[in-house]
Amino acid sequence: MGSSPAAVASLPRLTAVATLLVLLVGQQQQQQASGLSTYRQLRAVVDRLNERHGPFLAMVMAYSVEADALQTSGEFVANAAVPFVDMFGRRFHVGTIRRVSVVTVMSGQRRLNAGITVQILMDYFDLGGIVHYGTAGSADDSLSFGAVSVPKYVAFTGSWNWKRFNSIGVDDFPELSVGYYNTPKRGENLLGRIEFKPEEFFPVGGSLEEVFWLEPFSAWYQLAQKLEDVVLDYCVNSTYCLPSRPKVVLGLRGATADIFLGNAAYRRFLHNEFNVSTVDEESAAIVM
Repeated sequence: MGSSPAAVASLPRLTAVATLLVLLVGQQQQQQASGLSTYRQLRAVVDRLNERHGPFLAMVMAYSVEADALQTSGEFVANAAVPFVDMFGRRFHVGTIRRVSVVTVMSGQRRLNAGITVQILMDYFDLGGIVHYGTAGSADDSLSFGAVSVPKYVAFTGSWNWKRFNSIGVDDFPELSVGYYNTPKRGENLLGRIEFKPEEFFPVGGSLEEVFWLEPFSAWYQLAQKLEDVVLDYCVNSTYCLPSRPKVVLGLRGATADIFLGNAAYRRFLHNEFNVSTVDEESAAIVM
């Protein structure tokens, strides 16, 4: 069978690309082999930290500004011998907060980064628990700017079944009808409807189950209730203050998705359909 001039001309380029790919894989394997001794040394360092200072309270933040706020707060005291450990592209800061052993790390944004970071923590460090804190958007008009929310439940609202146009609805979970938000008049829309899906969850000692609402560790939630009466600052300095003093609010529901949510209509939908008060990009991954 003959080949067209275009096909013949493309063969050397394709071969070169394939060869380059093989070389890259080979180089990566060499790097992994040469780094084996470094990995063992790193593992030994972390094991000594666990023996001498564990168990640790892990603190996970998504943004650099959140991590920097903790580092510069004066509360965190770095370990004198091993102030940090670099693993898998992340820096794990080791130290204490008010004599409690802690390891802090910036995960990066969204669910995948948060999940990977938590898995590294659990694989390497002797942990007593994990605290995730950071900024979140509000879907509840009753929350004032600067409020601190400690949610009772968190859901991942970024998993959907995008239904065919004019398909029959199912009432297991709320659906978002795109046509409802047509402007200036509601009606049909070729984008149809979105059905929200539960997550597949593997509980310790149990079998796979589907869940929509994830619950943080109940004992720690009860402990957090002691924070409800904490008086929060609301002034950065003598001239820059919030309109009112923020409060610690417990028992609300949060939504997580790999989406930065700036749309007011969708925020109202989440609040009306799921009674969601806060939205972020990492919390559900931390809980799972």
